[in-house]
Amino acid sequence: MFLEPVPGETAGRVRAMATDITVRALVPGDRPAERLWPVLQLFSEVEAECTRFVATSPLMRANASPQQWHRVPQRCFDALVEADRAYQSTAGRFDPRVLSDLVRLGYDRSLPFAAGAPVLAGPRPRRRRPLGPWRPRFRGGSSEVCLGPHPVDLGGIGKGLAVRWASQMLRPLAPDHLIEAGGDCYCSGRAPGGGPWLVAVEDPSGGEAPVAVLSLSDRACTTSSLRLRRWRLGGEAVHHLVDPRDGSPGGSGLLAVTVVGADPAVAEVWSKVIFLAGYREAPRVAARKGLAALWVGADGSLGISPAMGRYVTWRADSA
Repeated sequence: MFLEPVPGETAGRVRAMATDITVRALVPGDRPAERLWPVLQLFSEVEAECTRFVATSPLMRANASPQQWHRVPQRCFDALVEADRAYQSTAGRFDPRVLSDLVRLGYDRSLPFAAGAPVLAGPRPRRRRPLGPWRPRFRGGSSEVCLGPHPVDLGGIGKGLAVRWASQMLRPLAPDHLIEAGGDCYCSGRAPGGGPWLVAVEDPSGGEAPVAVLSLSDRACTTSSLRLRRWRLGGEAVHHLVDPRDGSPGGSGLLAVTVVGADPAVAEVWSKVIFLAGYREAPRVAARKGLAALWVGADGSLGISPAMGRYVTWRADSA
């Protein structure tokens, strides 16, 4: 479905990866909407290869026997390589081997989050032992992977990569564009008015007003948040941001973390890592890595790292 654009702009929207995907661009030439369509379609293609909700997807076929070699499509292969790179660069604080934990927590299918926090029947969540190092193997020439011994989930990093690949596809056609996929976006070039793109950071408590507005050009912005994907299991509140150290929902004292960076997949990884560090450690993790980060505490407080200050044009707690 294509949106009503501002003058000179083409905009489109599709539903994929359990979220609305929106692309806005200054597309030259005739029939700009048709030229924009392959960029939108890319998200459905990545979803088909990397989803964990379809047993026959390439990812889930590899997960079914993770200690064997499997040939997967190129985007799925690249996503798994990127996940391994993120695991290494974060010293294991990002670890995609949480699929079994998500299933154990009841998130083995798409849940009706739009209607509020679902209530699931099942035992109370329990922690598990650490999994040990992750050592996947790859054969680049044949796009084969051996994940073993634990299955992986590519949800967050897969979406960040789809934003990256969509921007790379669109840039030669329209250098000035905005791609937004749920909590992940990339702001390329300039907005239609000639200035930077303005991005509102949602209130994770559900309020209509944002907690901050960012001014971005050639930057990614990603958010890990509890606003939507949380539910109750065995009388306890749980959510989808699982700490890979013990398989339980993490992020003590936090509702959301937003990271700005050069690449949407890398920013997505670090927004999750900072979130899982919890309220007390989030400022130290962001400062140690020099990350532009913003976080919202469970008490509604707003924190901003030194590197994020340059992007913030408005914040709710100073209005």
